[in-house]
Amino acid sequence: MTGEFEVIDYIILFGYLLFILYIGIAVAKKGMKGKEFFKGDGKIPWWVTSVSLFATLLSPISFLSLAGNAYSDSWQLWVAQLGLIISVPVAIIFFLPVYRNLDLDTAYEYLERRFDKNMRLLASVLFIIYQIGRMSIIMYLPALALSAITGINVLFIILFMGVIATIYSTIGGIKSVLWTDFIQGVVLIGGGIFALIVLIFSIEGGVPEIFSTGLENNKFFSEEVFFDPNLVNSSLFIIFLGAGLSTAFSYISSQDMVQRYLTTNDLKQMNKMTIGNGVLSLGTATLFFFIGTALFVFYTQQMGSDIPTGNSDLIFANFIVSELPAGVSGLLIAGLFAAGQSTLSTGLNSVATSWTLDIQKVIKPNLSDEKSTRIAKSVSTIVGVFSILFAVVLAYSDISSAYEWFNGLMGLVLGIVGGTFTLGVMTRKANSKGAMFGFIATTIIAIYVSYFTDISLWAYSIINLINSLIFGYVLSLIFSGKSKAENKDLELTFYDRKTELNGYKNETYAE
Repeated sequence: MTGEFEVIDYIILFGYLLFILYIGIAVAKKGMKGKEFFKGDGKIPWWVTSVSLFATLLSPISFLSLAGNAYSDSWQLWVAQLGLIISVPVAIIFFLPVYRNLDLDTAYEYLERRFDKNMRLLASVLFIIYQIGRMSIIMYLPALALSAITGINVLFIILFMGVIATIYSTIGGIKSVLWTDFIQGVVLIGGGIFALIVLIFSIEGGVPEIFSTGLENNKFFSEEVFFDPNLVNSSLFIIFLGAGLSTAFSYISSQDMVQRYLTTNDLKQMNKMTIGNGVLSLGTATLFFFIGTALFVFYTQQMGSDIPTGNSDLIFANFIVSELPAGVSGLLIAGLFAAGQSTLSTGLNSVATSWTLDIQKVIKPNLSDEKSTRIAKSVSTIVGVFSILFAVVLAYSDISSAYEWFNGLMGLVLGIVGGTFTLGVMTRKANSKGAMFGFIATTIIAIYVSYFTDISLWAYSIINLINSLIFGYVLSLIFSGKSKAENKDLELTFYDRKTELNGYKNETYAE
């Protein structure tokens, strides 16, 4: 059941891609360099950054799989989105005030200030390796899906997505990335809403019928275990808690996310970004899960028991191409490109920033703004080309499964960085040796748990957090050495916050 792209669809799709390229170049400020290239000019509205946070987290793989999961299974994984109830308050209450007070340039600068230079270099290198792999996969997997439903050669899809994102990311820095992310996010959400409206009017009985048929066929929540006392087994509770912590780790320790917070020094703006992103993420996830259920009802009415089966991740894209009018299909498929390009541009900019500020400038502290900007632009271009080439290799070879395994491993290890940030912000006694050896110990355990046990993957973030805190703290006590956080004037922990009352700063410490 594959539709065909018509001429008008191609025109709209490629016109959209060129429009994004134009916007990315147009908003770039001439002569932008140094912190302005990495952190923006301070004039980007919080709501633009909020949508950018949302677009960063949602890849085209998510765009397709959320609807596909609801179509073929149930709403069980929707509970993972409710984890935002944990991650948003955690970021706002415990971490963002610390980052604001320290006026950081990158996420991993915090690790150097709190622990030492080695911790910063380790975290940034892991992030860069993981992000390059992630970008390749984000071009490769959606390109296969888009090629299957549109007939466009997979090579062309990879090239268009990669080249356009690389150009405007390199030219305009974070400002271009944020504004293009905003447009991509609007296209993504708008396309989803339009598709759902069409679906509802195509279903006899409309919304009530979607709920009725969905409940009859256990398409919402039916047989899922709500709570299992054995927390390493899968249940709705462990999905909620594990996803919440995992998302919190992204908010507080991943350069591509933290970089958006650092575009402002206004804590209220940071909080608005986080809340706005949480609302958008939960709302959009709900939208696409409901689309998946509506697709099940639509095809049940159309085909009875012979509804489409196979790769459920393609069901929504197939509906777009097969059932929607020409032209509209092109616009909605552009939404898939939008999700891919926003993730790519964010990855390129964050890698360039981390390489330049966390590695180059740490090794050569006297690096000028002009040279650091030139380095960042060169890195963005080189990484973009490399990611495109590797995505092409993945598309035409048999190494994709091994590469995805490696990328998953890197993501697992990088997730432990979130535990290290938590150790730094939430304790005063943890020192550099304890943090480093705690990181190593937690990584070893995480790899064992992930690849040699059948523990639910939703428990990984919980296990990593507990191990990071226990090993990091205990080893800090074993390895003698003063913790930087014991100097409260440095304001390195949650307990060393500055509050502003009536325009005056007042020091408050919690012991």
